[in-house]
Amino acid sequence: MRCSLPLIRVQHRLAERSSTRRLWPLTPARRRRRHGRGGAAQDSRRRRPYRGRGVGGAARYNRRVAQGERVRRILHCDMDCYYAAVHVRDDPSLAGRPVVVGGDPEGRGVVATANYEARRFGIHSAMPAARAKRLCPETVFLAPDFPVYRRESEKIFAIYREITPIVETASLDEAYLDVTDHLGPSGTASEVAKEIRRRVRAERGLTVSVGVGPNCLVAKIASDSCKPDGLRVVPPARVRAFLDPLPVRRLHGVGAATERALAAMGVATVAQLRVVPLPNLLARFHSHGRTLHEYASGIDERPVQPFHERKSLGTENTYRRDLTRVEAMDEQLDAMAREVAVGLGRRDIAACTVTLKVRYPDFTTVTRSLTFRVPTSDPGRIGSTAKGLLRRTEAAHRGVRLLGVSVATLVPATVRQLELFDDA
Repeated sequence: MRCSLPLIRVQHRLAERSSTRRLWPLTPARRRRRHGRGGAAQDSRRRRPYRGRGVGGAARYNRRVAQGERVRRILHCDMDCYYAAVHVRDDPSLAGRPVVVGGDPEGRGVVATANYEARRFGIHSAMPAARAKRLCPETVFLAPDFPVYRRESEKIFAIYREITPIVETASLDEAYLDVTDHLGPSGTASEVAKEIRRRVRAERGLTVSVGVGPNCLVAKIASDSCKPDGLRVVPPARVRAFLDPLPVRRLHGVGAATERALAAMGVATVAQLRVVPLPNLLARFHSHGRTLHEYASGIDERPVQPFHERKSLGTENTYRRDLTRVEAMDEQLDAMAREVAVGLGRRDIAACTVTLKVRYPDFTTVTRSLTFRVPTSDPGRIGSTAKGLLRRTEAAHRGVRLLGVSVATLVPATVRQLELFDDA
C-alpha cells in the first residue's frame, strides 16, 4: 500500500484570497481578528473557539446567556476502560482482577488500557508493559482484539446516532454529541444522558461516563470528573464555579509546557488564569493566549463535527533544563512514540509519515521527516525512526530545549497494519 502526501498550500490559498477585490477596507481591528497578533494567517483548528475580543468577548457571551438566548447542549460520552471492559464483560472470570490490554510484558509492548483495579497500582496507558508487570505481577495481560473493539464501537455509536445525528467521533470509545435540537420527550439534556447510559449498559453490558455542558470544553471536563460510570451536568450558570478551582492542565490545549509557563506567571488554577489580562497572555502565548483567556471563562464555540478527517497526531515537550545527552533524548523520544502510538490505536488509524521537531537552546527550530511505504502504528518503529531523524540534526552537539514527535498521512488501520502493541 503506497501513501500519497497531500500538499496543503495554505499560503497559496491566502494569496488567491488576497487577490480578490474587497468590498470593504481591511481595518487594523479586522486584520487582528483575521490573522491574530502576529499578522500571519493561523491554521484552522478542529473546533474554532468563540472569537470574542478579550474581556469584551467573554462579557458578550455571558450577556447572551443571561438574556435567555438558546444555549447549546453538548454531551461528551467516554467509555470506561473500554478495551479492558470488553474483555471483562466477555470473560466474567476477570471481574475484580487487575487487567491490562497491551503488548507482551516480556518484550517491548505498551499498555493500551488498564482497568481501575490495575490503575490502583500506578499502571496507566502508554506505560511500557514490562514496567506495568513490575508494579503488579498479578496483573492479567491480554493482547488487543481490534476487530472486536471496532464492532462494539459501531454498536455503541449506533445508540448515540439514534439520539442525534450530530455525533463526532473522538476515538473508538469517545464521542461528542450535540443534542440541542434532539432533547426528546424529556426536554432536558440530563435525561438524554441518563437514557444513553441506561441503553449502553442494558444493550452492550458496558458503562459510559457522560458529561453535559454548554460546549465541548465543559462537557469533556465534566465527563472526566465523574468517571467511572458517572454523569455530571454543568449548567451555563455554574460553568465558572465548576472550572475555577481546577488546575489549568485540565483545560483543552494546556500541556506540560504551557502549564510550566503559566506557573512561572503565578497561575495554577483556572480562576487565576481567568483574571490574567489578555494582553499579558497574548504577549506570552501569542494567538493561543486568546484561546486560553476564553477557555478560562468557559467560552468554547467549537462545533460538534460529525465528519472530520484528522490530518496529524503528535506530542512535544519543552524541558526546564536543556537536554545534552543523546541517551536522554532517545528516552524522551521513545516515551513520546508510545504516546503517539496509543493515540493511533484509539483512533483505529495508522501513519505513513513520522516527523521529528527539535528546538535548540538558542530557540532555532528544525524538523526532519521520513515517509514509509507501508503505514505503521508500531511504537518501536515510530521511536526508532524519530531517533534516526535525531541523528540528522545537530542535537548531539548543541543540546535541545524541546523535542516533538508527530505522525501524518493517516489512513484507516487494518489488522495486518495495526502493529501498535506488537513486540517489535
